[in-house]
Amino acid sequence: MAKRDIVVIGSSAGGVYALRDFVMNFPADFPATIFIVQHLSPDTPSFLPDILTRAGKVKATHPKDGERFQNGRIYVAPPDHHLLIENDTVLVKKGPKENQFRPSIDALFRSAAYGYGPRVIGVVLTGLLNDGTSGMWSIKRLGGVSVIQHPEEALYPSMPESVRQNVEVDYTVAIPQLASLLGELIQQEVDGKPPLTELEEKRMDTELKIAAAGNAFEMNIMEEGELTSLTCPECHGSLVSIKEGRLLRFRCHTGHGFTSGSLLAGVTHSIEESLWNAVRSLEELVMLLEKTASLLEEAGDTTAAQEHRERAKRALERSRRVHDLVVG
Repeated sequence: MAKRDIVVIGSSAGGVYALRDFVMNFPADFPATIFIVQHLSPDTPSFLPDILTRAGKVKATHPKDGERFQNGRIYVAPPDHHLLIENDTVLVKKGPKENQFRPSIDALFRSAAYGYGPRVIGVVLTGLLNDGTSGMWSIKRLGGVSVIQHPEEALYPSMPESVRQNVEVDYTVAIPQLASLLGELIQQEVDGKPPLTELEEKRMDTELKIAAAGNAFEMNIMEEGELTSLTCPECHGSLVSIKEGRLLRFRCHTGHGFTSGSLLAGVTHSIEESLWNAVRSLEELVMLLEKTASLLEEAGDTTAAQEHRERAKRALERSRRVHDLVVG
């Protein structure tokens, strides 16, 4: 019988410290494969594989697209690329962002669950918001094991706490106990993958293809959920809602994915951005009116100049009100 030999780990804020402490306790002959998504800046190189390799006994690398993975290795998602697995191969793709992140923890977890079912151990560590919750739901749905860092120990408890609130969690542990727990879990033999409904099978297959840079619109993603009146904060496309147990999430027709929490954060950011754009436009109007008023004064048209200055004064007052909305 097969054993649990696929470990997928997701972390965000505070995650580098947690991952470093985790690998320090890891044996060099670990008979499983570890895949990690850590949220990092998309615009700078990642030195996380070097940090983990120096801190522990297991070699960590950024994999190449199409590389066959092997036991006793740690594969870390490169910046600005999704990390997926299928057919014992690593996929490194630049599909649409999910929860405003690329790489996405949910995308990795979902691909592992779909391909390896009960062989998967999902681990969510410290981080903000809730990337990893939907992916952990998929892991549990397909017979895998769910593990979270104890929220009280995590530097940022939002991600593990979100999993605990929305998914049946098998183990809640502190980082010093994580390596020994995984050592026990990988010794367990597992049964076959639980069957999915036809709808679940189609939806999961479609979403994995989207993460691998497939065209969401051409794959009819809008038919995979209920059409809403909401729009995507990334591209302003229409959103459909998808229900997974207690979790509600969304997809737009270009492929961006959100949980309700990350959608709220994205909408809030869009509102603030729009308000700052309004402040900028009003201030530009003030500058234009003042400049025009000065030119009119030089031409001797004091009446028109005064009208322009009054308009500039009203625009500045509106700008101040909008500014106070943003910073208040």
